[in-house]
Amino acid sequence: MLEIKNLYARIEDGAQILKGINLEIKPGEVHAIMGPNGAGKSTLSSVIAGKEDYEVTEGEILFQGENIIEDAPEERAHKGIFLSFQYPVEIPGVSVTNFIKAALNENRKANGLDEMSAKDMLGMIREKSEKLGIKKDFLSRSLNEGFSGGEKKRNEIFQMMMLNPKLAILDETDSGLDIDALRIVADGVNTFKNEGNAVLLITHYQRLLNYIQPDFVHVLANGRIIKTGDKSLALELEEKGYDWLLN
Repeated sequence: MLEIKNLYARIEDGAQILKGINLEIKPGEVHAIMGPNGAGKSTLSSVIAGKEDYEVTEGEILFQGENIIEDAPEERAHKGIFLSFQYPVEIPGVSVTNFIKAALNENRKANGLDEMSAKDMLGMIREKSEKLGIKKDFLSRSLNEGFSGGEKKRNEIFQMMMLNPKLAILDETDSGLDIDALRIVADGVNTFKNEGNAVLLITHYQRLLNYIQPDFVHVLANGRIIKTGDKSLALELEEKGYDWLLN
């Protein structure tokens, strides 16, 4: 589904951050990327999604066999790439429900589909919000305005479930969540994942992986993936930290 080949990227007109990333994610897989602060984890997620703050200087990003390096962020989203932001943007005056309706119908339009009927849309919103423990009054609030950290992350998982992307990239979704909220978010991710999609988790902590079982864990440091393993690698990192890999 996603194949990254020898990827180098930098902040536009700035320092090189990614220095030769190679990564393959197949349908049905969950990959976790861990690493110390400043390793390039969030940069990698942003570059895959096409954020314009970064410049790819070498390499390829293949999504379903197609090189998407030149695609704009919205084109990548329409093709099925979803990125949950580490710091979601507040949009005063636009309700959660209206934002979801607009995003979903824009996505359908880009893929040659008719707008979803109001009845079907409301039914889907009700179904997905109930699975995440989202109350009706939450859906009428302005997007992310005055939301707690946990509410913002839960809202992003709600968006993911509504948009049903092929590849979901979750950038530090566990940040700021208490145990109850973490379980709800993890349940949402586990409900979402199937043999036809894939998930890329960016996280500092092993605790998220107690609830979402990764197929592969990668350690990113100094712009490169320096080690890959299964879930046991995350447990080892929790115990030892990163120094044993960096020295």
